[in-house]
Amino acid sequence: MNVHPSDMAPTPDRDEAKTALARLRQWAQSATPEEVADLDPAIARLLPGDEVMNYPTLSRDYPAGFAADAAYRATLPDLQNGPSSLIRGTRQQLQHVGISNFRLPIRYHTRDNGDLTLETSVTGTVSLEAGKKGINMSRIMRSFYRHAEKTFSFEVMTAALDDYLADLDSIDARLQMRLSYPMKVEALRSGLVGYQYYDIALELVETGGVRRKLMHVDYVYSSTCPCSLELSEHARRTRGQLATPHSQRSVARISVEVVEGDCLWFEDLIELARRAVPTETQVMVKREDEQAFAELNAANPVFVEDAARLFCEQLLAEPRVGDFRVVASHQESLHSHDAVSVLTEGDTFAATSLDPRLFQTLVHGG
Repeated sequence: MNVHPSDMAPTPDRDEAKTALARLRQWAQSATPEEVADLDPAIARLLPGDEVMNYPTLSRDYPAGFAADAAYRATLPDLQNGPSSLIRGTRQQLQHVGISNFRLPIRYHTRDNGDLTLETSVTGTVSLEAGKKGINMSRIMRSFYRHAEKTFSFEVMTAALDDYLADLDSIDARLQMRLSYPMKVEALRSGLVGYQYYDIALELVETGGVRRKLMHVDYVYSSTCPCSLELSEHARRTRGQLATPHSQRSVARISVEVVEGDCLWFEDLIELARRAVPTETQVMVKREDEQAFAELNAANPVFVEDAARLFCEQLLAEPRVGDFRVVASHQESLHSHDAVSVLTEGDTFAATSLDPRLFQTLVHGG
């Protein structure tokens, strides 16, 4: 026979639990958050409206009048610049870390002594040593903004690069500026004039204590296939058959190292490309211009291999250019694929591997 001691407490029923809960809530509502936490932080979850909280109720009103003074700022956490013990993953050096595509208006001086203010996309990166957690990325922007009101030059980029190398206590750094640069271009025969826009990027790169100034320009042209031209003429000559050679919009990305000395203007590099392959796409066109463009293409048929070598010929003759690279893409009207070529001179742009999507970026959106 089982004997139950008379002092064994019976299991409380629902009504007793309900009464106890009400009593507990009554106490918690008048107690301080510290008293609640000291007894059991889970009690806070029993309070109406605080079912998912275990800390005091926070203000939901924006404190518009609050001012962060120096003493308050000193208390703010800064995990990104914390100790190396916070590093996640392997302690490996990063070659580049920073910000990309922050935009602002920059004033550029033109070759004809004018000024243009153009929207510019800026990318700034620095190296990060293996034992450092991270960098304060906003410092890159702040460093650049200190120089943003000046008319652009590589000297301005140099000053900005010096600033954020010092601000971030880094060794290597890179600053890149991308813009769309307008130039007036005259039609071939009608005398009309329109603006052609050129995608340009400028880079200042410091690696191992050596600085390089780099310029990139996308040049858009028409490429008439020499083989197709000859086949079309063969059909006309031997069979009296009308035929047209295929041609297509093409893009060459010309990247150059700018050497010390006389200024290499944007206009100079664009005109160099135009001398190499004169079939640049047109802006303003009347019928006489369209006919002239057909004649110009017939006088300058070009395979993608030819284009790279023609650009190379002009670049080798330019003393303001050091190392360079030409990447050309002829976006075929005959085939469903593109014809591409790459030519490099010197070590600056030499690479074993190419970006898998490099050629896909050589598209002129119009």
